Amino acid sequence: QLNKSCSKPQMFCEPLRFWGQSKQEVAGRRHTLPASEFRSLSPEDAISVFEIEREAFISVSGECPLHLDEVRHFLTLCPELSLGWFEEGRLVAFIIGSLWDQERLTMDALTLHKPHGATVHIHVLAVHRTFRQQGKGSILMWRYLQYLRCLPYVRRAVLMCEDFLVPFYQKSGFKALGPTEITVGPLNFIEMFYPVRGHAFMRRNSGC
Repeated sequence: QLNKSCSKPQMFCEPLRFWGQSKQEVAGRRHTLPASEFRSLSPEDAISVFEIEREAFISVSGECPLHLDEVRHFLTLCPELSLGWFEEGRLVAFIIGSLWDQERLTMDALTLHKPHGATVHIHVLAVHRTFRQQGKGSILMWRYLQYLRCLPYVRRAVLMCEDFLVPFYQKSGFKALGPTEITVGPLNFIEMFYPVRGHAFMRRNSGC
């Protein structure tokens, strides 16, 4: 049985490729930092993650989805459910997720990782301020969802967001479930889901 809490499958079920580069370009850069790299995050990335998250969310809503200790918590328990986008070795965007075992999100879902769950709760997606308005958030989400299709224990992905972000996630294939019972300060959220196991054709053709 696959140990879901500590397994670390190869990202995207294929050798890592650098976005927008040919094999020749990759070979030529062998002794330098890759121009663009996607990989799972580790606890050592926590400070960089939190700095991007804090700037992205505090200015808009006044609240961070994850505090620094919670970032470290999830990157220790389930690093395989995170994804970072690095440019020249610098983190520019990331997603952090964990496993959940109920139909709908509750307050416990904000801080717990349920190793036997079949739902990936996406806690946060954030892009560094100097790399926004370039489509990086959508690209990163697409790659993350592609990766989830390769994990046999994942049935769906869920997240919660404010009203104004619903169209962004709908473009990635998420559907709204309606208001969530979770509130953070004055903020209310819409819960959204993505049926990972519902894309059998895409799984068959993705190399999983």
